[in-house]
Amino acid sequence: MTTPRPIADLSADEARRIALRAQGFLGAPDRRSGVRGVLRHLGAIQLDTISVLARSHELVPYARLGAVGRKTVEDAYWKDTHSFEYWSHAACILPIEEWPHFAFRRRAYRNRPHWNHDLPDGTYDQVIKQLRTEGPLTATELGGAKKTSDWWDWSGSKVAVERALMYGEVVCVERRGWKRVYDLAERAVPQELLHDELDDTECLRRLVGLAGRALGVGTRADIADYHRLKGEQFDAVIAESGLVPVSVEGWGKPAWADPAALETPPRGRHRTTLLSPFDSLIWERARTERIFGFTHRLEAYVPKPKRVYGYFAMPVLAGGRLVGRVDPAREGRTLVAKQVSLDGPKAVPAIAQALAEAATWVDCTNVRVERVDAPDLCEPLARELTRILG
Repeated sequence: MTTPRPIADLSADEARRIALRAQGFLGAPDRRSGVRGVLRHLGAIQLDTISVLARSHELVPYARLGAVGRKTVEDAYWKDTHSFEYWSHAACILPIEEWPHFAFRRRAYRNRPHWNHDLPDGTYDQVIKQLRTEGPLTATELGGAKKTSDWWDWSGSKVAVERALMYGEVVCVERRGWKRVYDLAERAVPQELLHDELDDTECLRRLVGLAGRALGVGTRADIADYHRLKGEQFDAVIAESGLVPVSVEGWGKPAWADPAALETPPRGRHRTTLLSPFDSLIWERARTERIFGFTHRLEAYVPKPKRVYGYFAMPVLAGGRLVGRVDPAREGRTLVAKQVSLDGPKAVPAIAQALAEAATWVDCTNVRVERVDAPDLCEPLARELTRILG
């Protein structure tokens, strides 16, 4: 692909601030639009099974809005069919108005020649019939999610309903105890949106544009990765996406920006908060390192003796920088910081503030710090927490 000439040269700091504003961490949050506004603004909120303080899809709006009620978060996603769950960056909650723009992916799944799980004859039709007469239902209610206790050993009905979700014949209408609740798309998706009429090019143009606006500024890999598009898919539509080419100091790669993000310099208050490792601000490691000079790796799947920062280490954002990490847990009404890693003494007030706010959000009345990677900062952190929590 021939890279067009940049229309603007951005410093590394300008790019960082543009990214923070685009992701909702710089400036006053739009509290009137609430969680649904966050979802529309980001375009995708990643789901994950891990729950320490809360699940990742709860942590994402919390990080931007503060201590919004957790039931409020769930209702905002699932009530009145405001969103749907589908494969984007990973398994994500997506705004319902984007249903038509994932037609390209539904078509690709329908045309997929090989699958990891076999589908017994007649099972697909039986699941659709059962949902039509009894739905909405979980996989367990459809006949059982697994054949054995092994997590990967799905039952025929689970294979069928997941296949139907990929095809777009079925949607997840809520999560019940983390189980997907399935219903027919024809019942759950508004009729004006329930179509696959858009061709692949139009779908991709929309998703590349959405990703660029959600990121503010990004490289080809950044923008394509937001909805897990291929590089050639990005190349085919970038010229018509509405994004403009820019140059960013130190990036060493061509970049594109949302033209609206270039119109006014980013200003306003920075959020101080714990971040889910699956937050779209930091979910792509190379981008996080490039923008923040911060290397982060989720260690939940790393053997315990080899972990450096902890099972679910959450980066701490303060002043537009990533200033440390906290590996949290909960014991009753105590938020436990099993391990705290700080970027020097100046990070102490921010870490304490982030811990105290998170404790309040999850209805904890106390914070206990078990280990600080810089032992000389343990006492200052404890004093600051005492001051904040009283």
